[in-house]
Amino acid sequence: MDKKTTSRDGTSLAYHVTGQGPTVILVSGAMSTGGTVLPLAERLAERCTAVVYDRRGRGESGDTAPYAVDREVEDLAALLDAVGGDAALFGVSSGGALVLHAAASGLPVRRAAVYEVPYADHLEGGATREATYKEQLNKALAEGRRGDAVELFLRLTGLGEEMIQRARQSPMWTGMEAVAPSLAHDDAVMGDGLLPRALLASVTVPVLAVAGGASPEWMHRASQAVAEAVPQGTYRILPGQTHMVEPDVLGPVLAEYVAG
Repeated sequence: MDKKTTSRDGTSLAYHVTGQGPTVILVSGAMSTGGTVLPLAERLAERCTAVVYDRRGRGESGDTAPYAVDREVEDLAALLDAVGGDAALFGVSSGGALVLHAAASGLPVRRAAVYEVPYADHLEGGATREATYKEQLNKALAEGRRGDAVELFLRLTGLGEEMIQRARQSPMWTGMEAVAPSLAHDDAVMGDGLLPRALLASVTVPVLAVAGGASPEWMHRASQAVAEAVPQGTYRILPGQTHMVEPDVLGPVLAEYVAG
């Protein structure tokens, strides 16, 4: 991140701009920084001006208590101003939920796109799973057990116990614990983990909801539900892709949509 701007509450936000053409701000998901979506930004740079940033509480950006989803919407407003006031938004996973909040808030964006926001309506036991995760995550963070918070998140994503223990022993674990408090931010953005129909009904810009063809069926249905819940929604499947979508596959689709 080589640029800085300041959000309404004084929080410093680090960001990076690459490429030229219509502007799109990329919003990363949980346990991620702007660097996570940089490969996608570089793929988009052929046709778009792509903006990546560290969400508050991670990377080179600051954090200001108390947290609220509205503060992250204000972060996007600050970034929008910093890059010229005319942009589309794209968010992956829980970052997509933040994009939908921003679009519903009336933030002046041209259009929005999201990739596999994990609303659990169509996952068996999804509501219970989400409630249990929220309770356990908040308890772990309140007690300063950052490693346990990371474990809870990895388990939520479906990572096996053996892989979780390997991750604990890896060099990347320290960095994961460093951003663990931001898991509460993503949890707040996701609400109760179910599709926020009233919120989505208030979105006035076009929304593209994308899912990977190799992802679980409940994820497909969640993405389709997003497209159906907004007034101007489109649903698209990327064959062969999973939740870890390949930039070379997503990039052309997103670039065409942003330029439209």
